[in-house]
Amino acid sequence: MRDFSWKVFTMTGDVDAYMLYKESLKEDGDEQGEDIWNEEAREEHELM
Repeated sequence: MRDFSWKVFTMTGDVDAYMLYKESLKEDGDEQGEDIWNEEAREEHELM
């Protein structure tokens, strides 16, 4: 579910998909989400 919600968020920018992704991270106790977010933001910034 985490991968799906992240993919939907990156493709659409849907805030609800991001919130679902963050909730799945909390449930799993996984802090990797911030690293993924920062990496994606960096890539988008470089494209501009």
